[in-house]
Amino acid sequence: MIDSRDHDIVGIVRRLDWLLLSAVAALVVYGLWAVAGITRYDVVDNENYYVVRQAIAAGVGCVGFVLAVAIDPDRYRRAQKWIYVVTLLLMLLVFPLADTTRGTKRWIEIGPLQFQPSEFGKLLFALALAGFLAERARKLGDPRVVLQTVALAAVPVSLVFLQPDLGTSLVYVAALTAGLFVAGVRWTHFAALVSLAALTFASVVWFLPAGGVEVLKPYQVDRLTAFANRDRDLAGVNYNLNQSITAVGSGGLDGRGVDAATQTRLDYLPEHATDFVFASLAEQRGFVGAAFLLGLYLLVVWRGLRVITVARDAFGAIAAGGIVVAFLFQVFINVGMTMGIAPVTGIPLPFVTVGGSSMVANLLAIGVLQAIHARGHHGRRRAR
Repeated sequence: MIDSRDHDIVGIVRRLDWLLLSAVAALVVYGLWAVAGITRYDVVDNENYYVVRQAIAAGVGCVGFVLAVAIDPDRYRRAQKWIYVVTLLLMLLVFPLADTTRGTKRWIEIGPLQFQPSEFGKLLFALALAGFLAERARKLGDPRVVLQTVALAAVPVSLVFLQPDLGTSLVYVAALTAGLFVAGVRWTHFAALVSLAALTFASVVWFLPAGGVEVLKPYQVDRLTAFANRDRDLAGVNYNLNQSITAVGSGGLDGRGVDAATQTRLDYLPEHATDFVFASLAEQRGFVGAAFLLGLYLLVVWRGLRVITVARDAFGAIAAGGIVVAFLFQVFINVGMTMGIAPVTGIPLPFVTVGGSSMVANLLAIGVLQAIHARGHHGRRRAR
């Protein structure tokens, strides 16, 4: 039963996690400051081109954040089927409507704007999955329920994979894994699923290609395997990675500054405002600037994990788990790939990578986390 205080705006505001809110606000501001320096020389005669657009996206995302906080999460649970259908529709829209860019169909143009459905699908996927698992919380010991969950998740994951967008599909898998874990799936079932995932990955990358069945695009295979052999083809498949590692190392303790950061300023580092934005930040702001950013991410993850513990019901806990782990996975892979400890997959760095869809979607996700926290058990006790 929904507490009447859930409709009290003042009460909801008082029960927000203000430390989480402060960390996210700092990330947005710091990200805009970083983008201003990283993209200063990207557009001739308009050094603020990208940062202005990023700021507009942040503004839109803040509006979405407020709306997400105001909506009781229980509404998502009741609308889980519709959320799942909308998720599938968003994934399907890219095939007839999106233009092919660099061999992929990910962005839909709406006038002067570009919209990436898979970014918003991350949040919708976590909510739909949480609703499905929460309704079957007492049946999770049945392997058929676990298989049903995986089957439902496989549809949007496959649609994203076919765009093709391997990196984002892996984010969905991370959210699925977190959802199953928080829901309380048996360890034996969980271990079986992890083993199956590992076998699937090995089959896609090695076993099937060895048998003449190519599942991934050639460039995807190169990206997944190149980080294990960084000295191979430095002018080809490993060029981006080599330039990224050089940029990170050249930043030193306090960075080279905007003007002296030649890897970024002179475009030696490709995609320095998107895929390799962390490398550009490390070059310009050094270890101190990069460590500060990672500290803010750590704070967000810590407070996000706390939301799981105070959620009022299984749905809130599972949804929060999926959102937080997906967020953490994106940070880990993006930062890791710039230093050669993770494959290059094109996953954006939350609140920093230039891209309106990513910015808005992440702020919406934080809004949902705050809504779960504000209506959680801990928040209710404090309000009494």
